[in-house]
Parts: sequence; C-alpha cells; structure tokens
Amino acid sequence: MQNTPHHSFRRRLLARESLIGSFIKTPTGHAIEILGGVGFDFVVIDQEHAPFDRGSTDVALLAARAAGVAGVVRVPVLSHDAILSVLDCGAVGVLAPHVSNVAQARTLAAACRYRGGARGFSGVTRAGGYGAVKMWSHVDAADAATAAIAMIEDPAALDEIDAILAVDGLDAVFIGRGDLTVAFGAPTRDAPVVRDAVDRIIAAAKRADKPVCVMTDGADEAADFAARGASAFIVSSDQGFLRKAAGQAFSEMSAMKSRASQAAAG
Repeated sequence: MQNTPHHSFRRRLLARESLIGSFIKTPTGHAIEILGGVGFDFVVIDQEHAPFDRGSTDVALLAARAAGVAGVVRVPVLSHDAILSVLDCGAVGVLAPHVSNVAQARTLAAACRYRGGARGFSGVTRAGGYGAVKMWSHVDAADAATAAIAMIEDPAALDEIDAILAVDGLDAVFIGRGDLTVAFGAPTRDAPVVRDAVDRIIAAAKRADKPVCVMTDGADEAADFAARGASAFIVSSDQGFLRKAAGQAFSEMSAMKSRASQAAAG
C-alpha cells in the first residue's frame, strides 16, 4: 500500500525524482483517468482558476486514486479551511498560491500537518480510510504523505525567499512565472527581470535543500530547468491537450477538404 502514488508522491518529490504532471481544469474524472493511463506521475486539480467545488474535487481525487496517479490540489486561497477540505478528500499535496511571506508559508505548513501543525482531525474521511485506520496510524501516515508546496509568484516573496524556504514543514516551491511576468509588467516569461527572479528562487531552494517545481512548455524547456535544479514539471493541462489535438485534427481535415475541392474542380 505504501508504494501507491497517493502514498509515494511526497517521498519521490523530496528525493528529487523527475516527476511529470499536468493541470486539470475540467471538473470531471475523465481527463485524470486518461493522464493516469498514459503514465503521468501527478495531476494538479485547479480550484484557483477552474470551476471545482468540493464535490467535483472529491470525484477528481477519487479518479486519481483509481487511475494510479497522485492527486495534488491547487487551493483557491491560503486558508486552513480550504486546505483541510482537499486533504480530507484525499489530496496528497497542496499547491498554495501567492505565498509571499514567512507567515503565509507557516500557515501552509501547519495546515498540512497534524503533529507540530494545526490540521483538523477526522478519521472517517477518504484520507482516513472512512474509519478503517487507527487515529495515530492515520496521523503519522498523513503527515508522511502530504506535500506542502508554496507557489512563489509575487515580487514581494523575493525579498523573503530564504526565510520562506527555511520554514519547517514546507516541502517544495513552485515557480509561478506567469504571475511574476504580469506583476513585473514584463513582455514575456523570458524577460530579464523574470529570469532573474527565477534564478533567485532556484538558488534559494538549493540553499534550503528543497525541491523546485515549474510549469514548462515542453521537454526542451524542462531539460533546461532540470539542469538548473528543478525536478518536478507541469506540462499543459487537460484543456491544453484537448485544444492542441483538436487544432491538429481540424487543420488536417481542412487540408483534406481543400484537396478534395481542388480534385473535384480539376
């Protein structure tokens, strides 16, 4: 049981194994089943920018377990209530947006832990095996399996980056290049000011010996980040994959229609 994705994700993340994930934007379990079936290591159910409520999140996390893929949730706000909700539903990781100071990093870490933290206890949730696991066995297993990941995506966070990463119980950081680009008013994610911010985050993560997760455009960009120290990579989303495949199919069919019209005219 301890080798299942929902028990091994945090261990693999901390071990700097190369992990491949994707965002889930559509509130059903189907895309999660597909991604799990092709071999993705984890999915990030996006409550912040997609229409997930507790019910659809619960279904999505059940689908993740059924598909053999680790289910992480990006919560909409950094609060104990928001985090407890997804952990009770069985999330193995919390991706918290806009962690820009030490106090917020401590809130994230505390909400994800029983021992030394402030996670509310219930043994009759999916996380607790619906009452099948003894209290302290559940506490220890949950603390060992839950990954607390802070999104660093605000310029203000850069001023406290070493202190943020030093927070006990914070497992990893995600570099939010999109929000940093907008916050800096930069033209692209590759603008010097954004690249400098990314370099500062990666350097701080190395000093704190904590893993780095980043969203990339594909394998080439991921390879560059891997060489710089990142080990967990998010590529696209269920919507992105659908749009890309639909666009390719439409282009091919349009080309076929054009050829057929030319042949009929000739």
